[in-house]
Amino acid sequence: MNPELIRKIDRYIGSGICLFLTFVCRLMGKNPFHTPHHEPVQKILIIKLIEQGATVLAYPAIHRAIRMVGKQNVFFCVFEENREILTILDMVPPENIFAIRKDHFPLFLWDIGKSLVRIRRLGIDATVDMEFFARASAIFSYLTGAKRRVGLHRFTSEAPYRGDLMTHRIPYNPYLHISQVYALLVESLTIEPYETPLLKIPLIALDGCSPKFSPTEELISAVEKMLSRGFGQKPASPLILLNPNASDMLPLRKWPRRNFILLAEKILDGHADALLAVTGSPAEEAEGESICRDINSSRVISLAGATSLSELITLYTLADVLVTNDSGPAHFASLTDICAIVLYGPETPVLFGTAGKRSHALSAKLACSPCVSALNHRFSPCTNNRCMQLITVKQVYEQVRSCLESRQTGIKQPPGIPRSARF
Repeated sequence: MNPELIRKIDRYIGSGICLFLTFVCRLMGKNPFHTPHHEPVQKILIIKLIEQGATVLAYPAIHRAIRMVGKQNVFFCVFEENREILTILDMVPPENIFAIRKDHFPLFLWDIGKSLVRIRRLGIDATVDMEFFARASAIFSYLTGAKRRVGLHRFTSEAPYRGDLMTHRIPYNPYLHISQVYALLVESLTIEPYETPLLKIPLIALDGCSPKFSPTEELISAVEKMLSRGFGQKPASPLILLNPNASDMLPLRKWPRRNFILLAEKILDGHADALLAVTGSPAEEAEGESICRDINSSRVISLAGATSLSELITLYTLADVLVTNDSGPAHFASLTDICAIVLYGPETPVLFGTAGKRSHALSAKLACSPCVSALNHRFSPCTNNRCMQLITVKQVYEQVRSCLESRQTGIKQPPGIPRSARF
């Protein structure tokens, strides 16, 4: 199912189901957000179906859930295509992941039904819905039968309707970074849902809680061989990566294709020893090859569609600079020591910025930006992303040059800490 079809199903069918379930709840005389919970939470299910990059931002929240109930009692529901980042972060046991296939509607319904049966058998007593105003995740959370159900609620705002299906209703605060929002959703499980709205507590400090990726020797060897085959020689520094695409969920985030080509040519002219690689998903393989042909240099190769997610993040540990649109790779890069230059337009780094200390945000800062948010289902009316077009090649190149200079004068940190040392 394509993103537009998913939006329509969620809006026109999902809202009706939410209304029906809310009516049933009222008819049965239940007031879920005034029901006391005397027993402590035992098992937590986190629902984050889309966007692997957002899962990286949810790391502190997942970490808090683990401290509350233990790693073996934290579960995760995600679309199958986004499962790999959970394996890489190694926070949720593989058997605790509910992967939903969405390519075909019958399979989608089958996986939903099968997951709900297993969730009820496991006795999961708390759900945390990290999707912003999506009806499908709210319905799924309600149907789990969990006694505590946390999620965003519109209250008096003009946000998308999704019924009164949560026991802990949290208002969306557009002034908080998304990592903070996720952490507050989990934290609300520790209080009773009497006050409106929740949470009337100080903000949670997230400092010192960030994931790091430590590649295996096998992964490093495989990626080095991939680079050697592509360039015809053993890869050397500086190695610069270009990610010219963004997910299909929000194509407005794309910097013009022509600008990536001009940037590559400028880097090659200014740095005689530089090597460049274009990255992307399997669906972007043809486009990656096309961009390389237009650049027309033996020092540029395309790896679009050639790497798994773990190989891609390993590539980040070997490279010096990544230039990317605001998308998943920007957040994956934060798991490593690479300098990431992230181009923002329809969204803002104030809310969606990466957790990496070596991340550099560039934006044209137009009056209309950002134009997508949780309140409009991240569906902008814009048909001409001038906010991305007005980020100049010169601006990006100067940031690339600055990053290369800092890496030449600084000491490169190790790629990450061993998984066993994280918790």
